[in-house]
Amino acid sequence: MKTIIEPFKIKSVEPIHFTTREQRIEILKQAGYNPFMIHADDVLIDLLTDSGTSAMSSKQWAGIMDGDESYAGSKSFYRFEEAVKKITGMKFIIPTHQGRAAEKILFTITGGKGKYFPNNTHFDTTRANVEFTGAEAIDLLVEVGKHPEIRADFKGNMDIAELRKFIIKTGKENIPLCMITVTNNSGGGQPVSMQNIKETKSVCDEYNIPLFIDACRFAENAYFIKMREPGYENKTVLAIAQEMFSYADGVTMSAKKDALVNIGGFLALNNEELAMKCRNLLIVTEGFSTYGGLAGRDLEAVAQGLEEIVDEHYLQYRIRSIEYLGEKLVAAGVPIIEPPGGHAIYIDAKRFAPQIPQEQFPGQSIVSALFIEGGIRGVEIGSLMFGKYDSYGKLIPPPMELVRLAVPRRVYTQSHIDFVLEIIIEVFKKRSTLKGYKIVYEAPMLRHFTARFEEIG
Repeated sequence: MKTIIEPFKIKSVEPIHFTTREQRIEILKQAGYNPFMIHADDVLIDLLTDSGTSAMSSKQWAGIMDGDESYAGSKSFYRFEEAVKKITGMKFIIPTHQGRAAEKILFTITGGKGKYFPNNTHFDTTRANVEFTGAEAIDLLVEVGKHPEIRADFKGNMDIAELRKFIIKTGKENIPLCMITVTNNSGGGQPVSMQNIKETKSVCDEYNIPLFIDACRFAENAYFIKMREPGYENKTVLAIAQEMFSYADGVTMSAKKDALVNIGGFLALNNEELAMKCRNLLIVTEGFSTYGGLAGRDLEAVAQGLEEIVDEHYLQYRIRSIEYLGEKLVAAGVPIIEPPGGHAIYIDAKRFAPQIPQEQFPGQSIVSALFIEGGIRGVEIGSLMFGKYDSYGKLIPPPMELVRLAVPRRVYTQSHIDFVLEIIIEVFKKRSTLKGYKIVYEAPMLRHFTARFEEIG
């Protein structure tokens, strides 16, 4: 196979700050062993998130200069609206400053005590916005998606049988909407098949429940469908994305992922009454309906990014780059979620550090080790992020203990990826020396952002 090259040229660069191992040990200690508390200047390769960390294109920067900052009726809004409608087909487009703002508006209106929101897997802010209203976030991931070592094409799918059982048990009147996340971030960045989206929509229609898509990584999901699902190999990514959204009644999106921007998001709806309620809340909390907490220049950048993201040369490079990283790790014996997803590598912390029990956060131990060894910043997705306590204060762990290494779009070169490989493999060789952690401070919600730790032993 010919080498797949980056489908872009570098026009501007940013220096990387190098640190010593001794410095990183002290930096991590001062941060309470929490990667979110590390100063970005002290990070060599930042894989904490792919959200808002993309490198924007020259056309996006040109759009920023052309942004219309009119308070109402900005021309930049109408370009943004047209770009979102082209992909989603939704009637009502509501800009927000990022995805969690769209979630906050949607669940504030539809949520509340006694309500339930099924999803293939909620991510952290989605779950928090649901639970903040008093409602419950329910994950119904297909069984194969819970087993990191098993390879399957669409491990992000909704469990259709469980969804139907849940609706019957709970009562459709208590389920304001169903959501499906593409790709499934918490499940390892795994894609959802078109067939699964159609089947989910069919069940929702049977019980008159609206279906929403969390579309953060819709283009990556569409590309996986093109590569893996029979009947879609000759369709464009844009056409596949349009079909995906044709089965939805609404969309939330953090544009900070697959719109290749540093800030922005939107809520897209077909229901006029719900759209009116959402716009009213938007005006109170975010801004007027044609800017929604964003500057006109940001709306321009999102519109341009939505055009660029469906370029199949870019998506081939993007998906192959992650796949390459995964293949090399598997060859070295490093346990990851297989096959690799679209935006990140997910290390299986249970198999990586089996000597550390879940209540001692094995993922957090690996995150710390990666930073000390090579200045790489990742994030735990396991008992810290999603664990809960029972009535006796004992941890209720999630099904998987993961470390996510999310690769920013158009930021790092092949040599950066090879360096990441070397560091992960080096830590894996020393895995028997890893120790557990205990929490010494945690917030009541989204604790992983601000928690502080101490090493055990």
